[in-house]
Amino acid sequence: MIVSTNKSNPNALKLLIGGEISGNSVDVRIVPTNDSPLGRLPTLKLPNGITLISSNAALQYLVPGDEQQDVLVNKWLEWDSTQLQPAVVSYGSSGSLDTSHKPRIWSLLTQLNTSLKSQKYVITASPTSADIAIFSTLWCTITVTEISKELSTEFPHVDRWLKDLEALPAMQSPLSKLPLLDLERGLKSISSLHTSTWFPLNSYTGVRSQKPPQDVNTPSSPTKEPETAITKHELETSRNNWSSPAHPSIKPPTYPVLPKQNERNILITSALPYVNNVPHLGNIIGCVLSADVFARYCRQRDYNTLYISGTDEYGTATEAKALEENMTPQEICDKYFGIHNDIYRWFNIGFDYFGRTTTPEQTEIVQESFLRIKSQGYIITESVDQLLCEHCDRFLADRFVEGTCPGCKYEDARGDQCDGCGHLVNATDLINPRCKVCSKTPVIKASNQFFLDLPKIQPNLKEWASKAEKFWSNVARAVTRPWLRDGLKQRCITRDLKWGIPVPLEGFRDKVFYVWFDAPLGYISITKRYTQEYERWWKPREDTKVDLYQFMAKDNVPFHAIMFPATLLAADQGHTLVKHIMATEYLNYEDTKFSKSRGIGVFGTDARETGIPADVWRFYLTYIRPESQDSNFNWVDLATKNNSELLNNFGNFVNRALTFAVKNFKGVVPEMEIREEDLQVLALVQRELSQYIVAMEQGKFRDGVRHLLAISKHGNQYMQSQQPWVLIKEKGKDRVRAAGTVIGVCCNISCLLSALLGPFMPETSRELRKQLGLDGSTYGYIPDTVSILLPTGHQLGEASPLFSKIEESVVEELRKKYAGKQENGNNGTRAGESVEELQALIAAQGVKVRELKAKTDKSVWQPEVQILLQLKGKLAKMTESSEGTVNTATIGVEKQVNGPTQNGKNEYDIAALEAAIARQALFVRDLKASADRSVWQPEVNTLLKLKKELSDATGVITPNPGDKKSKKKK
Repeated sequence: MIVSTNKSNPNALKLLIGGEISGNSVDVRIVPTNDSPLGRLPTLKLPNGITLISSNAALQYLVPGDEQQDVLVNKWLEWDSTQLQPAVVSYGSSGSLDTSHKPRIWSLLTQLNTSLKSQKYVITASPTSADIAIFSTLWCTITVTEISKELSTEFPHVDRWLKDLEALPAMQSPLSKLPLLDLERGLKSISSLHTSTWFPLNSYTGVRSQKPPQDVNTPSSPTKEPETAITKHELETSRNNWSSPAHPSIKPPTYPVLPKQNERNILITSALPYVNNVPHLGNIIGCVLSADVFARYCRQRDYNTLYISGTDEYGTATEAKALEENMTPQEICDKYFGIHNDIYRWFNIGFDYFGRTTTPEQTEIVQESFLRIKSQGYIITESVDQLLCEHCDRFLADRFVEGTCPGCKYEDARGDQCDGCGHLVNATDLINPRCKVCSKTPVIKASNQFFLDLPKIQPNLKEWASKAEKFWSNVARAVTRPWLRDGLKQRCITRDLKWGIPVPLEGFRDKVFYVWFDAPLGYISITKRYTQEYERWWKPREDTKVDLYQFMAKDNVPFHAIMFPATLLAADQGHTLVKHIMATEYLNYEDTKFSKSRGIGVFGTDARETGIPADVWRFYLTYIRPESQDSNFNWVDLATKNNSELLNNFGNFVNRALTFAVKNFKGVVPEMEIREEDLQVLALVQRELSQYIVAMEQGKFRDGVRHLLAISKHGNQYMQSQQPWVLIKEKGKDRVRAAGTVIGVCCNISCLLSALLGPFMPETSRELRKQLGLDGSTYGYIPDTVSILLPTGHQLGEASPLFSKIEESVVEELRKKYAGKQENGNNGTRAGESVEELQALIAAQGVKVRELKAKTDKSVWQPEVQILLQLKGKLAKMTESSEGTVNTATIGVEKQVNGPTQNGKNEYDIAALEAAIARQALFVRDLKASADRSVWQPEVNTLLKLKKELSDATGVITPNPGDKKSKKKK
């Protein structure tokens, strides 16, 4: 990687430190400020050719950070760029170093000092990107001014923090390179900050605002860093790229897909879904859909890509489900394999092969792997106590034992892991254990079992993980590090069960391999079902490189980051080890958890019944993908995103462009003579395209979607500002040239969008390509640069709307349909749940929250706080109803209340109006950002009508925007 910087730029120090901390090789190149490739320094050029122009974004690329601290890190990075650095510049350019007047930097240092004190920070060998950014800003500037004399007394925690960071071994090499940067600590650095850090964007004029950001008292929420003005270099680059040769077509698929020399070979797996249930939306986005988005992206980048997955079918859970449905285990596997397969096909999940683990190949590979590991000395035998359910006459697998967690006292902990505190547990350590099938209390019985000797493997595993984890998602690192930090323990790999792969040794043939050992090897056996040359992927030749990407939710991370790699390392046969673990947090449903038994949430079999196209589901699930924290599915938000982002932003832009071309240019791409204003939008699109590629390469698909939508917004704004419907009325050649150029550019941007949309909405992408007059059976190549994709004279197809509006009535109907069985005819609580029962639940949940807060971090106890708040809210509604204020039995049916009214309107109507106004206001804001007045004005009128109706109901006049303006003038 290459850092380009001007001399005396302290922001370059950030990237030097980031490279050293992360183990990335960073070369420094000094360039003149006026010769900057993108008009902003420093920049970081990645190995794939992408250049990051934001120093903090580049720093985060080098030092991704810890998932549990991600939100806080982003806040402090934003604080550094929008508050600290402007304050430093203001201080350095004021010409006065007198500290008696307490400059603005003083309040910021006070804030930082207070935060460091409250956090009880501990400097580690791997500081966060926020640590590095703030250290670089202060160390190069303020620490050598008069303020430095006050640090130890006024800001002791800041002083200690700076010195501790400076003393780290990883800091010595970057600091030794300061002469190369000609970086003198002090006002020279402050001056450099002033000339190279921030310029807000004025989209089409390139005007730079000199007004510094306003000071605030706390770190701001993470927001997109202000974009720089478009530079002459960007405009010239856009002109050159525009006229460059067309991009290559995607290579036709081959069968089977095998690794190739001198190509980027991508092997993708998604966590094998268990076969005894129907996957819900959270399951789908957590593994198979996320992996599919990435696989489609890779294929559209012409990477040699293989995507395999399948169902995990062995274990006691399958046996229990078979018993419940009066079927054999194999019959239950066949049934649910078909259900999963149908669901994924409907969601357009494009596996190269979707298999299963109940195959001869799986048995062969698992048994051979076991014997190989045993011969290497990594298998031991021990007598263990197991739980036997005498009522069911079977030993119980860990996941089929429930009880109270011995740590946090969570009452529904499983026998292998507690969902309350997230820690692993042993089934025999559970308090009050119970069989999940019959709820009887099991007994403890000794049995000889095989164990994988993880402590013996740990040194090799730890060495591998220390290098590999920099490519993992934040949550994957956060889950894995405590395992390696606390030390691994021997892990049992066999069980006294009936449904599983038999252990191939005398005296143990009545035992089977435990599912955690068996299932990950399914990736290899499923690949073997796909091709007999599977070892070319899993044991590649030295001259062929294979990158393995694995997608899963965070509960599967230990098996993919610890157990599976440990198994392959113990075998010592040159297996492909995971390079990228793309783990997510959890997706919740309308602020609660999915529950098949209670009918809460949308499951895979439900999605098609809603009438909402599969592509819209794919888009929204990716838009809310829980990448950095748990996220929430919400029906109103789904409709809003569909109606504003898809229908009125993306769909509005491409449909306007193609319709205009058909109507005014006979459906042919017109002649284009690129002007300055056209280059402006092409430069903006180029920025979004570059960031789209960076986001997709890192598995940050939410960002990918946002960059995609930003391109269509730029297109809408460009068309609106250029007004081709006005230009077309001009006479002579100018009419064709001006309007034709605008429409030609818009058609080409639409073509680019059809490719970028492919990973997220494949069917819509194909439909758009048909409308563009392209082959709708393939997807477009995703290029690095913006150039002509549809040349002058290209014949377009027939234009038609890509999306349809989701009506509010449909949203309400679907919300009620999937709200679950917890609704009854009286007050919306679960049947039989009284005020007293709720009070007891609240008390118990309160105890649980207090215990969790004392032992765990916020990521663990915050969801339990939300449950507590929901219970309290439910109790408030019950007591309110019992006092005669609102009888919720009639809400949504007859809209009657037993309580007071206002101006003839009951309280329910007022609440409904307020909710409708809030939704409509959000809708209007989204429309104004992406569409012209003809689209959003009718929606504004609807909003005003709703507000008037509320005013009539309450007697309170709601001021309109015009009233506020008038008041300001007065």
